[in-house]
This record gives sequence, C-alpha cells and structure tokens, in this order.
Amino acid sequence: MHIGGTFSQDIRHWDVAPPKEYFDELARVSKNQIIWGGNYFDLPPTRCFLVWRKSNIPLDGFSMAPVEYAWTSFNTNAKMFEAFSSGGSGREERFHPTQKPVALYEWILTKFAHPGDRILDTHLGSGSSRIAAYNLGFDFEGYEIDKEYFDKQEERFAAHTAQMSLF
Repeated sequence: MHIGGTFSQDIRHWDVAPPKEYFDELARVSKNQIIWGGNYFDLPPTRCFLVWRKSNIPLDGFSMAPVEYAWTSFNTNAKMFEAFSSGGSGREERFHPTQKPVALYEWILTKFAHPGDRILDTHLGSGSSRIAAYNLGFDFEGYEIDKEYFDKQEERFAAHTAQMSLF
C-alpha cells in the first residue's frame, strides 16, 4: 500500500481489531485511555471523543478521511485539533500508514496528562507519541508488533533526541 509515503508491506496483516480481552487489560493497567479508531470498537459510551481534523485533506470529494476519531475515558466535552496529516508543516517524513503528527500528541498530553504520569502506547507505530512525551518530559512506555516499524521509529527518535541535544 502506498498512500502519502513509502510503507514496508501490505498492512492488512495487522489492521485487525483487537479482541475484547485487549481492551479489558488496557483498562486494568491504565487509569485513562485514548484509543484512536475507537469508534470502530465496542467500547462504553463517552462524552469525550477527540477529533483530529486533517487540514490538508478536503472535507468532500477525496478518498482519504478528513478526520480521525479517538475514543477516550475522560468525562469532559469532545475536543478537536487541526493539523496536516503528515505533521505540522506538511513536510515531516511519513513511513507508517497511520502516522500522526507529533504536535497532535503534544496537544493531547498538554490537555490530559499530569506531571508524574507515565504514558503507555501499545501501538507505537511511527513513534510520534514517544517524541511528544519526550518533548514534554513524561515517562513513556511503548510497544510495536512490527519490527520494521519499531526499528524505523527508533531511528526517528534517535535523530530527534540528537537534534534536541544540539540546543
């Protein structure tokens, strides 16, 4: 599959819904949850969906979705963030089919995380959440099932932290 970047393989092998046990375990090990694509899963009702409006995707007449939703466990009003689908400037390198901008995760952490929180991402992908947590000083734990994507996000994170250490 080749949409907006170069991807390693046919993504269908991992593009399947996790079983109910995954969501049960996630709720057991974490205080709060944010689940991208949560509108596709059998999750409890929520007041607080997060909406990411992809400002470079037209609202009508285009094959890619102009927004993505995240289900949350938070009891507050829904919130929306607007940014390019490939990063704040539209120039960030994309290598993962569901890659999200670092700025999106920085916005989420600023809105919902508290000092001392540890951030868990069980679908690390391109590592944008890891970079955002690093930038904002949060402890972070991330997992990625696909070795190639894990290795690429490791390179991305190393390049980011090397760049940050120059300043």
